[in-house]
Amino acid sequence: MKKKVVVSDKMQQEYVYYRTEPAGKSFAPDFKAELTPKKMLELGIFGGRYMRDCRDEFPEDWFENAEFHPQGEPGHSPELNYFGVDASQPLSVWRKKGWIYEEDPRGWFQWYCRYFMGRRIEQEDKRQIGRWRAFKRHKGAVEKNCAPEDMSCRKKQRQALLHWAYDSRKI
Repeated sequence: MKKKVVVSDKMQQEYVYYRTEPAGKSFAPDFKAELTPKKMLELGIFGGRYMRDCRDEFPEDWFENAEFHPQGEPGHSPELNYFGVDASQPLSVWRKKGWIYEEDPRGWFQWYCRYFMGRRIEQEDKRQIGRWRAFKRHKGAVEKNCAPEDMSCRKKQRQALLHWAYDSRKI
């Protein structure tokens, strides 16, 4: 079940990786994402900026109900996010802080999409899952400070949780 994938988009040229696990299966036991990449795109994440030029790498149906910031226009569109707020930091900040793995130049969500599809890189998977687990503290903050299912409470934090595959609509 080893499938070769060759990526050529705006951020990577002729990058090759292998999918060695079935899509959506065989995750690390401590990684229990609440949302699939498809659902995240449907809900609205990253101001519609993410994944516009790399659709060929992933299933077509992931993009059927996703809304994207217009190609060629600078910035992003926070109104496309589920909570309608900007909850992102620029890629330059991610790079400066050392959060970007060179094989996933778009960051955590790109890693998650590739992991979901079956790519495994042991050390990087551990690092990214650790980052995902650490982000859960924001879920606790929403639970502590908001009435159950009050979507107007801590919208920016709820949006950020969606960016990390936590379903903050259920808190």
